[in-house]
Amino acid sequence: MNYVPPRRSDGTIQHRRVKQPWPADRPFRILSIDGGGICGILPASVLTEFEQRYLGGSPISAHFDMIAGTSTGGIIALALAHGLTAKNIRDVYVERGHLIFPPASKLGGLFRGLRRTRRAVYDSRVLESELLRIFGETTFGEAQKRLVIPAFEGAHGEPWLFKTPHHPDYRKDRFERMTRVGLATAAAPTYFEAFLNNGYVMVDGGLWANNPVMNAVVDALSCFEIDPRQIHVLSLGCGETSFVVDDAKRRGGAIQWRHALLAAMRAQSLNALGQAYLLVGKDQVIRVDAPESKTPIPLDDHRRACTELPAMARSLAEAAGRDVARAFLSEPAERFTPCPIVSSSLGEKS
Repeated sequence: MNYVPPRRSDGTIQHRRVKQPWPADRPFRILSIDGGGICGILPASVLTEFEQRYLGGSPISAHFDMIAGTSTGGIIALALAHGLTAKNIRDVYVERGHLIFPPASKLGGLFRGLRRTRRAVYDSRVLESELLRIFGETTFGEAQKRLVIPAFEGAHGEPWLFKTPHHPDYRKDRFERMTRVGLATAAAPTYFEAFLNNGYVMVDGGLWANNPVMNAVVDALSCFEIDPRQIHVLSLGCGETSFVVDDAKRRGGAIQWRHALLAAMRAQSLNALGQAYLLVGKDQVIRVDAPESKTPIPLDDHRRACTELPAMARSLAEAAGRDVARAFLSEPAERFTPCPIVSSSLGEKS
């Protein structure tokens, strides 16, 4: 019989978390990055533009207190917290993305479509190799920034959040490898097989939190003595997909609603943004994303993403740059120091 580990949620605390001190005069700055496959080129390119325009090319991660990311956004968040510049990350996506999502001929594309009905299309071992090339054996607890990375656990069917040890209650993820966190958050159904991790079945966090902005905001408010108005958020998307319930969908079934997952991801993103606006104030949140498109770039179309998204990023950075620089880039954040390791049998209380 295969071993099934206990539910992670079994250790949830039954009382409010003890909040850690935070200076009343210091803002808490969050960077949140959506999921979107190879379209992660867009947020990586936007951050590169900000680095080059306002920071002389130095790492933009130094200006944030917490970074949240889902799927490809999770990989970007991990890389930023590992010390890479946004330009380093963008170059990896542009120069090596075709290894993870190799292009196909028309006939090959047809074969992939047929294969997708029965199993994942791409080899997750290639993604693992690329993540190992970036992170090596670095552990999650060695991150230089507070991280919140959503995934989904399939053995028990419940959301999962990887969290760095930025609160004394967060103990379970400290020794996980960054590579394995990346594989877990980015295991997109039909693209990659679910990632098996010590008995858990990890699937892409985009199933429930493709836009992780509220995961970060709630975590900050529950961990630290901060007023919601101290929180400033820069939220980056990978390109909006328009979705309307037209007459065919209104009457239709599975074929008409075959893109229902994209609709759910869009709805979740808009809902998360709306909640963040209510909690911290809409003027405290800057959202940077490409306009809605009726012909969005597929999550695995490396060629089109490389052709279209860097130019789009320049336009977005031009429009939002001054506001972003004023809110986030005037001075670096305080250095992040993980909570010390404590000897206890208790697990993480998330």
